[in-house]
Amino acid sequence: MIGKIVFRLDNWIKRLIYKQYSNNPNIHGDYESFQPIVFKGKGEVRMGDNVKFGVVNSPFFHNTYAYVEARTSVSEITIGSNTRMNNAVSIIAEKKIIIGSNVLIGYNCSIMDSNFHNLAPEKRHESDPRPESVIIHDNVFIGNDVTILKGVCLEENVVVAARSVVTKSFPKNSVIGGCPAVIIGKV
Repeated sequence: MIGKIVFRLDNWIKRLIYKQYSNNPNIHGDYESFQPIVFKGKGEVRMGDNVKFGVVNSPFFHNTYAYVEARTSVSEITIGSNTRMNNAVSIIAEKKIIIGSNVLIGYNCSIMDSNFHNLAPEKRHESDPRPESVIIHDNVFIGNDVTILKGVCLEENVVVAARSVVTKSFPKNSVIGGCPAVIIGKV
């Protein structure tokens, strides 16, 4: 009994502290957070009904937080209804990231629509001039430790294997995996 009270109090305090780090007032929608979450940036973050961040009985619950950043005033992040994200998820948009409904995202996943720095050596300290939207359609299942990079479109029902690095788009009902990810099967 005392353990449950301490656990809930600890979690509530952490979420309250991390909320102080958030600076984005443009958060819209119905979400529930079981883990601390930080909303940063100047853009819009829109969520459908019943979006959930964090899983209690999963790695990284006690020592990490979710990070969602719509970096500039024109950045957009949209997360569809009934989408579930495990612990330590990072979603960063300079342009646009759309995550559909009924999507499952494993722990320690990163989704980003930019390189954030120019790749040319002489311009490395400058920002990436060409962010490209990321679109994740409905019913996609993303495993643990996955990185999804700019310009990627994952059609409906795609399954992404754990620890994959997704650098290109894939058609619906694909099972993908690897670094870089390739099609390894069909749903």
